[in-house]
Amino acid sequence: MKRLLSVFILISVFFSASFALNITKSECSKKDKNYIFAGGECLQFYVSKTENKDSLNIIIHGTWKAGTNTLGRYAPFAEDLALQTDITTVAIALPGYSGSSTNHFKALSHLGKTKPQAASEKYLLFLSTVLQAFKKKYHAKKLNYIGHSAGAMMGATLAGLKPGLITNLFCAGGVYNIHKKNPSKGLISAIDYIDKIPKTTKIVLTYGTKDKISKPYMTKRFYKLAKAKGLNVELVKVKGSGHLGLDMSDRSVEAITETLN
Repeated sequence: MKRLLSVFILISVFFSASFALNITKSECSKKDKNYIFAGGECLQFYVSKTENKDSLNIIIHGTWKAGTNTLGRYAPFAEDLALQTDITTVAIALPGYSGSSTNHFKALSHLGKTKPQAASEKYLLFLSTVLQAFKKKYHAKKLNYIGHSAGAMMGATLAGLKPGLITNLFCAGGVYNIHKKNPSKGLISAIDYIDKIPKTTKIVLTYGTKDKISKPYMTKRFYKLAKAKGLNVELVKVKGSGHLGLDMSDRSVEAITETLN
């Protein structure tokens, strides 16, 4: 990750945490080219383009404090993935982060652990609309989803909730069954839709041996279930890694590039 440090410092300067509240579609259209109005929200994003017109990488971050400048962190990662995979890569700031709006949804951290938005069907349907909008924008036939933490949790659920939307799924530090600890109504997770995930979808599940948030057993248990269902799934261990930065670890990036190259 040392190779990203200088890029991170340079790019983060251009992404001040300009957290916005409500922004209309008309107002969003007047912003610079790194904004898109999708799912009723004006979302700021960073894109690193390549000549590849067939596939698109999309990075979805996890739960951070409201107003966090997530693009300052993920723009360098997008640059690195685009370089290593030769695929156009987009890092999206979800509602309530960087310069993205909160027209209908607040930051992922808003409802806390008792009823996480990342497990809300309404939020997941919103995210699926966003992903479809980016596929259309970049004329991509294939979507490679790279998610960390809550982003991984949502990606794994969407793979079954919206079969065929995601071609390759990369999950780092996710939680795939929220019902045991939180039986609240209206919450869904990956195990609820695992039978609907196409067997053509390539799934890579990454865990850190020192992750205390998404503990290793959570990923291992989902992997065993996915394997038993006959899904195309791979388990990747990142020795010594905690939760933060797991998606950007050398081993995780290696697994992504091995799958996409």
